Amino acid sequence: MDFQIKPLNGDAFAYLFALDDAELAAQNACRQVVTETPGTPCRISMEDAEIGENVILFNYTHQPEGSPYQANHAVFMRENAKQAVPDINEVPEVIRRRLISLRYFDQDHMMIDADVVPGEQVEEQLSSAFDRDEIAYVHIHNAKPGCFAASAHRVA
Repeated sequence: MDFQIKPLNGDAFAYLFALDDAELAAQNACRQVVTETPGTPCRISMEDAEIGENVILFNYTHQPEGSPYQANHAVFMRENAKQAVPDINEVPEVIRRRLISLRYFDQDHMMIDADVVPGEQVEEQLSSAFDRDEIAYVHIHNAKPGCFAASAHRVA
C-alpha cells in the first residue's frame, strides 16, 4: 500500500528563531550550534544539520490526540530550513541511516503495534503496515536517542 511521510511544517515554528534565549527558555526551547554531523536531524528539511548551522531544539507534541498515548519530545529545526515534501513511498535518507522505531496507531489514536527496524527497512514496513485496514497512521521515531522523526499516512 502506498504511504507518504509528513515532516513538521516549518512555517509553524519559524518564529522561534526571532526569540532571544530567555524567550526560548520560557517555551522549553534553546538555540544550539551544530558541532558534529550526522546527529542533529531537522524535522522540517528531513536532513541532518551541518557543522556550524544554527538549530532550535524545542519540545513538540507529536501525539496531541486524547488517548493514553498522548506524547511530546524534543526535536530539532534548522534555521532557514527548506520544507521537505517527500514523494509517495519515499523514505528520506535521514531516516534510512538510523535505527527506527515504528509505532502503529488506529483511528482512535491507540497504538496497536510497534517495531524497531533498520532505516533501510522502513519503506517495506510502512507499505506492509498500510495493507492493514486498522492502521490509520504511523509515527516514526529515532530509536537512538528515541525522538519523533515524522509521521506516515496511507495514500488513497
